[in-house]
Amino acid sequence: MSKQETDSSLLNTFKQLEESRIDHEFSFSPREVGNVVSVSSGIVKVSGLPGVGFEELLKFPGNLFGIAYNIDEHEIGVILLGNESLLNVGDEVIRTKRVMDIPVGDSLIGRIVDPLGEPLDGKKELFGTQRYPIERPATAIMDRAAVSVPLQTGLKVIDALIPIGRGQRELILGDRQTGKSAIALDTIINQKGKNVICVYCAIGQRAASVAKVVAQLKEKDALEYTVIVVTEGNDPPGLKYIAPYAATSIAEYFMEQGRDALIIYDDLTHHARAYRELSLLLRRPPGREAFPGDIFYIHSRLLERATHLSEKLGGGSLTALPIIETEAQNISAYIPTNLISITDGQIYLSPKLFELGVLPAVDVGKSVSRVGGKAQLKGYRSITGNLKLAYSQFEELENYARFGTRLDEDTRKTIEHGKRIRSWLIQQELQPMSVAEQIIVLLALTGKFFDTIPIHKVQEAETQLQRSSIDLPTEVLGRLNSNEKLSEEDKKIILELIEKVISPFQEKSDENSN
Repeated sequence: MSKQETDSSLLNTFKQLEESRIDHEFSFSPREVGNVVSVSSGIVKVSGLPGVGFEELLKFPGNLFGIAYNIDEHEIGVILLGNESLLNVGDEVIRTKRVMDIPVGDSLIGRIVDPLGEPLDGKKELFGTQRYPIERPATAIMDRAAVSVPLQTGLKVIDALIPIGRGQRELILGDRQTGKSAIALDTIINQKGKNVICVYCAIGQRAASVAKVVAQLKEKDALEYTVIVVTEGNDPPGLKYIAPYAATSIAEYFMEQGRDALIIYDDLTHHARAYRELSLLLRRPPGREAFPGDIFYIHSRLLERATHLSEKLGGGSLTALPIIETEAQNISAYIPTNLISITDGQIYLSPKLFELGVLPAVDVGKSVSRVGGKAQLKGYRSITGNLKLAYSQFEELENYARFGTRLDEDTRKTIEHGKRIRSWLIQQELQPMSVAEQIIVLLALTGKFFDTIPIHKVQEAETQLQRSSIDLPTEVLGRLNSNEKLSEEDKKIILELIEKVISPFQEKSDENSN
């Protein structure tokens, strides 16, 4: 073989080796592997992984995942999203180089999933859906629009006196077993036919409670426009911690499609306690009531994601109704005051009213909506003017009258009218009312038509009025449901109908008094 041929053969060999090396480099994917140092309830300490990022998803044996939360010099504190009993010291931990995400899309509507996106309803797995990170930045202020469209709850006391707008954050708070979840469920049921997608996030709830909610939503055909995200009381604290963030990402998908969405967090008290547990196990310094110092921040970054997008971004909205539990009616406790300052108003449920049978037990004096008044339908605004004030006066006079003082005629009339307002506050659970039904009853109340009816007959008269609302002319019903102001002619038509329905009850009362 000539020298030229030898050189050519050697050159080809070198080229093949170089190509093989380059191919090998590109096909080889190095992995960063660490080891489990210690395992505790919901928390894993890991060594190694020098390149890990904050909130990066880490993979453990047995298809378990965790979120890197404490990144110290010699070890990483990881929030485990599963059962720690499956892990042992020395197990390998692998970086995924991505953050925690969850499937989103229309395929989730009507489904029950956990915060990892795994189905809990026994149906097929979710395929072909997009994935959103559970932690996403809130919409910039310049990309938001004013809250201008009402979110009707179907509850007359809320829609009339504490209105909620689409894109608002309205807190629901009260002691245990005062009907907080019932208000949220009524609101979901009332969205039927209103093109609002609902997301119900159960955080640390008992399995029986979640099953009851699902059954009630199915019974009212509300599951067909609702997504349910569930963590139960015996789930790891890590799952309870990420649940509201995952549910918000699901709801944000619909908002970004230009649609209206409603999300219920039931409840953030369990979320705060889960985060406190994780923080104490991670050796983070405790603050007031042993909660970590950033408890306000974790809730504010969650609730700031609820908004009304500007028209250039599609005009979609996300309305948030977070629920929290108070202890002994103490709304000035740490977590309640935090959330009151973050949200745009609160609906407070009173145990005293609950015991009196005034359900929903909404305390009108302590409840407020800081935004919804601008989004309230004009039909309400022209009627409800002094209703809140009249009820407050009644409560003061009622306490005064208990001392047996003789009352003048005007005071007696004020008390009688207040009793009718209290009776009007009562509404059966899972029976939301339409706008027309609410306004016709409101006109009868503010016009003092109920004042001439015996108090035990008021509920019956109100029910009859609700049924008669369908007898109103079509054009009047259209104006009631739109944002048009009621004309004097409209009011005259409604008042004539009220007089017609109420008169038999008045006649009966006159006969009884004779």
